[in-house]
Amino acid sequence: MLRLSHEDLARSANRELTVPEQRKALRLIDERVRTRKPLAYLIHEAWLGDYRFYVDERVLVPRSFVAELLRDRLKPWTSGPVIRALDLCTGSGCLAILLALAFPRAAVDASDISRAALAVARKNISAYGLGRRIRLVRADLLSGLKRKQYDLIVANPPYVGGAAMRRLPPEYRREPRLALAAGADGLAFVRRILTSAAEHLRPGGLLVVEVGHSRSRVERAFPRVPFIWPETSAGDDCVFLAYRDDLYNSRQ
Repeated sequence: MLRLSHEDLARSANRELTVPEQRKALRLIDERVRTRKPLAYLIHEAWLGDYRFYVDERVLVPRSFVAELLRDRLKPWTSGPVIRALDLCTGSGCLAILLALAFPRAAVDASDISRAALAVARKNISAYGLGRRIRLVRADLLSGLKRKQYDLIVANPPYVGGAAMRRLPPEYRREPRLALAAGADGLAFVRRILTSAAEHLRPGGLLVVEVGHSRSRVERAFPRVPFIWPETSAGDDCVFLAYRDDLYNSRQ
């Protein structure tokens, strides 16, 4: 099973471990302390909400506030049907899978520049039986997607600035630098996405991008774009939404 109810998890949490399970747990604790590897890499498992994903050192440990917004299918910001969707910087493929589950009529492209990450995404997509609906694409952001257009684009790109990268704890340094580092101010990839996203959105299309706690920096860099900042569990400065027409009009 790839989905467990909260009741199932509660029952598992209250069960006593067998002796072999205790030994395995102690070995994991020892390795976690010695190596400072994230637990998700040691057990090859991470969760986003109710959904479980395979992970290893080729991808970030899944954690995205975009996933919270997909629980309600991005309502009230999505008005028309989502027939074509894109997950930029897909990594483990987790957001592409959540997109496909949230919008059952959608064909989803999942792109990443890393061949290694795409191999992990392929494993997760296969586990969810979504190989016919999710297409993996090796691309450098939007530049490798030619003239394709989408009703919805979501992205959780690298957004850690230079100073923050130097302060990362050992656990985060175990994750792929390629998926974290984003130039001096953390907006190197966000700028590229915002300058080219309109051409890849259909009329009425929506762009959704996670940026960490970078609302003020994004708004200073793009003062003419009327961003929407939905509330997430971490506040209203982590994810922005922008409509295709607003992105075009901001250039005038």
